[in-house]
Amino acid sequence: MGSGIAAHLANIGIPTMLLDIVPKKLSDKDAAKGWTMEHPSFRNQFSENALKKLLKQKPAPLTVKGNLSLITAGNLEDDLESLKDCDWIIEVVVENLDVKKQVFEKIEPFRKEGSIISSNTSGISIEAMKEGRSEDFRKHFLGTHFFNPPRYLKLLEVIPTGETDPEVLTFMKEFGEDVLGKGVVLAKDTPNFIANRIGTYGLLVTVQEMLKGGYSVGEVDSITGPAIGRPKSATFRTLDVVGLDTFAHVAKNVYDQVDGDEKNVFEIPAFIQTMLEKGWYGSKSGQGFYLKQGKEILELDPETLEYGQRKKLKTASTELSRNEKGLNNKMKALVYAKDRAGSLLWNILSPVLLYSAELHGEIADDIVAIDQAMKWGFGWEKGPFETWDAIGVERSVSLMKEQGLNVPAWVDQMLEAGFTTFYSEDESGERSFYHEGSYRTEEKNPKHISLKQLKKQGKVIKKNTGASLIDIGDGVALLEFHSQNNAIGLDILQMINASVEEVEKNYKGLVIGNQGKNFCVGANLAMILMEAQDDVYELDMVVRHFQSAMMKIKYSSKPVVAAPFGMTLGGGSEVCLPAARVQATMETYMGLVEVGVGLIPGGGGNKELYMKHLQDLPNGVEFDLQKVANKVFETIAMAKVSTSGDEARENNFLSNRDGVSVNQDHQLYDAKQAVLALHQTGYRAPQRKKVPVVGETGYGTLLLGAQAMLHSGYISEHDLKIAKKLAYVIAGGKVPFGTEVDEQYLLDLEREAFLSLVAEPKSQQRMQHMLVKGKPLRN
Repeated sequence: MGSGIAAHLANIGIPTMLLDIVPKKLSDKDAAKGWTMEHPSFRNQFSENALKKLLKQKPAPLTVKGNLSLITAGNLEDDLESLKDCDWIIEVVVENLDVKKQVFEKIEPFRKEGSIISSNTSGISIEAMKEGRSEDFRKHFLGTHFFNPPRYLKLLEVIPTGETDPEVLTFMKEFGEDVLGKGVVLAKDTPNFIANRIGTYGLLVTVQEMLKGGYSVGEVDSITGPAIGRPKSATFRTLDVVGLDTFAHVAKNVYDQVDGDEKNVFEIPAFIQTMLEKGWYGSKSGQGFYLKQGKEILELDPETLEYGQRKKLKTASTELSRNEKGLNNKMKALVYAKDRAGSLLWNILSPVLLYSAELHGEIADDIVAIDQAMKWGFGWEKGPFETWDAIGVERSVSLMKEQGLNVPAWVDQMLEAGFTTFYSEDESGERSFYHEGSYRTEEKNPKHISLKQLKKQGKVIKKNTGASLIDIGDGVALLEFHSQNNAIGLDILQMINASVEEVEKNYKGLVIGNQGKNFCVGANLAMILMEAQDDVYELDMVVRHFQSAMMKIKYSSKPVVAAPFGMTLGGGSEVCLPAARVQATMETYMGLVEVGVGLIPGGGGNKELYMKHLQDLPNGVEFDLQKVANKVFETIAMAKVSTSGDEARENNFLSNRDGVSVNQDHQLYDAKQAVLALHQTGYRAPQRKKVPVVGETGYGTLLLGAQAMLHSGYISEHDLKIAKKLAYVIAGGKVPFGTEVDEQYLLDLEREAFLSLVAEPKSQQRMQHMLVKGKPLRN
C-alpha cells in the first residue's frame, strides 16, 4: 500500500521517498551478493524490492514506468534526516496502534515544523495515535485513508482529530481533490470510518443471507452486481479480488470495537474461517469463492467446500427487470418481487439502508458523505440513501415496519414532516439533501461542470440523436456525444460540422467531451458492416464526411479542445488527433485499433498520427523520416492502446502541449480553461503544410517486419494484406522518398485502402465477430 501511494504521487509529478525498516539479519542470498549488514542495498532492500514490484504489478500502479525515477528508496534508520525536506509524511505501516505510535515517536525529531503527517489506516483510532506528540505535530496530524489500488480507486477518506488545525483539514481536502484527483470525504474517527464500515457490513449480511436462504455463490453474484448498480464483481468476486485475509482483518477491526447485534454481524462465518486456514484467500492464492479450471470458472459450495459448476439465479423478476428502463425501475422490479431474487435482495438491501441511517451522524456529518464514500470506495452506482430514494422511501419504510424492523427515529421524523426523499432536485438541476429538518444545497467543487445540470438549465444550443452542443459559459461551447457507446455515425458527423460553424460565428472556442462511461469507442461498426454488404458507394460518402469533419476540427478558426477519457478508440482517437489541444485524463486509453476488425483507420487517423510525430520534432534538426514512419506503422498495425494519459503522450497521441487531468471530474473545466487560454493568446488556425513521406522505398522497409511475422506463423495472410494497405498509406504511395504531398492526397489514399478492406469477406467476418462476441477474430 505504501508503494502504491508513492506511485500515485509520482504519477502526479511529486518527488517521493519510500522508507521501510532495515532487515534484521543477512540472508544466504544477501551474503552471496557480497553484502554486509552495512551495505546500502541490504539496508534499503525492502523499499527497493517494493519499487521493483511496481513495474510488474497489474493493474499497473505507475502510469508510465519512467515515473519510478521520482521515488527514492531508503530506510527508517539511515534516512530520517531527509524528512526535514518533506512537506507531507504518510505512515503506512502494519495495522497495529503501538507500532504506529513508535513510528511517530521516531520521526517527530526529524520532521520540519508545519509539515503534515497522516496515517493511512483502514480503521484504527486516529485520536489514539497522536498521544504523546508535540503540539505542532498534533495540529498537523490527521488520517488519510487511500483505497487500494490508490491509482484507480477514487475515494480518499480524510479523518481529523479534535486538535487538527482547520486550515490543515481544508488544505488536505482541496489538495486531495485538485492535485491528487480524489473524491475526498471527511469521516469521523470511528471503527473502519465510512466505506469499510458499511461495505463490510453489507458483504457479511449478504454472506449470512446466502447461508440462511440456501443460495449459491454464483446465484448471489448474478443479481448483486450491475442489476442493482454494483460492480460486475458483485459480492464474492469482489471478496476474491480484495483478498479474504484482508477482508477478515477489516471485519475483525469492527468486531473488536462494537457490541450487541452489530457485533454478531461482523463475526466471520465458520466456513470462511476454514477457507482462511486453508489459505484460500481469493485471486492472489489462486482460489477462493471461485476456482478457475482451464477455461471454466467453478464456484465454491460453502457447506462442502467443494467446487462445482457456477449457477445463476433466474426468476420472473430477474427477467422482468431486464426489460425495465433505468436503474431505479430495475431495482424496484427486483426488490419488491415475491420470488427468490426479490427475497434475497430485500433481505440484503434493507439491513444496509437501516444500518447506514443508524450510523448517520456517528461516522459522517451528512448523508452525502456516506453516499459518496460507497460510490467512490466500493464502486456503487448509488449510495445507500440514493438507493433508498430509488426504491421509494415511504414504500420501503412501510414494509420494514411490517416486518418489525427498527427504523431510526430521524427517518420517521423526516417522513412525518412531509419529506419523502433524502434528495431533492430543483428545475435547474441543483441537488439538495435532507439534513436536520430541511433540504440543504449539496456543495460541489467549482471545477466540476455538470452537463446534465446545464441541459436542465436550457443551455443546449442545438442537438440531434447523436450529439448536443451546449453552452458551458464564458463564451465556450461543448459538443457532447450521446449515441449508444458514443459510437460515431452520420448524426455525430453532422453535429461536428454544425458545431464548428456555430462556434466560429458566436463563441471563443469548442470543447469536445462528455460524461458517459467512455469518451468514444469508435465509428458505428454495425453501420459500416451493413453499408459494406449493401452499398459501398454510400460508405464512400460516409468516409468522406468523416474525413471532412475531422479537417473542420483541425482548421477551425476558433480553438477546438478534445477531452478524451476512458476508452478512446478508433474514431474516438481520430476526433482528438486534429484538435488544437487535447485535455486527457490520467485514465485515458487511446489507440487506433481498426486492424482488430480487419480495417485501417479511415477518418484521417493515419495521417494525423504521422503528422503529430513530425510536429514534435525540433525545427532545423535532421531526423530519420523512415524511423518516424516505422513508429507510426507499428503503433497502428499492432493496435497499440495507451494504458494511461501519460502513455498516450509517449505514443504521440498527445503532444507536450496537451494536458492530463488527474481528477476526471475537473476535466471539462480544464478543457474549457485550455480553450480560453488559446483564445486569449490570439489563436490562429494552423497553416496547411505539405507532408514529407517515405514513398515507394520506405513502403518495402515498413513491410519487412510483417513479412517476417507471416513466415514465423504469428500473423495470417489476411493480416499481411491489412499491413500492406496500411504501409502504402503511411508511405504515401508510389512516390520517391522525401516527396512532400498534401493532406488531401493522404486522405484519399487512406479512404481507398479503407474501402478496399471493407469489401474483403475476411474483414467482414472480423467485424461480424466483434459485434457478436465483443473480441477480435484471428482469421
